[in-house]
Amino acid sequence: YARAGVSARRELTCRCLGSLQRLKAAVHYTVGCLCQDVAEDKDMQFSKQTIAAISEITFRQCGTEGYFLILCRHAKRSTVTTEDVKLLARRSNSLLKYITQKSEELASSNMEQKEKKKKKSSAAKGGRTSGEQEVAVTENEDSNMA
Repeated sequence: YARAGVSARRELTCRCLGSLQRLKAAVHYTVGCLCQDVAEDKDMQFSKQTIAAISEITFRQCGTEGYFLILCRHAKRSTVTTEDVKLLARRSNSLLKYITQKSEELASSNMEQKEKKKKKSSAAKGGRTSGEQEVAVTENEDSNMA
């Protein structure tokens, strides 16, 4: 029995390694195609070593993100937040800085849009803006003094 268990584990390990190698090859092929497109567009060349390095980095990063997603699923979370993305990007200072900047820009833009919607909805309901209310109060005070 022990012999059969070892054999089954080896077979499973070999199958997993085979799948992993096919996945790495697919990533390498895709990166190669993307590099070729960029090379044609920018009139430049990528060496085989560069393509291999980009492929390896991409594969490792996908592994990191996959592990992160497994942790999210374990925590029964289904939404990825901005903070989650920043957490993934923390290994690259420039990427983290860029994502933080874009996040702040989006938050600011969202606040502006909410303010505009708020003003439109109050104007549509016949409500007065704060400036109109001040004018109305001043007019009432003037008429009461007379």
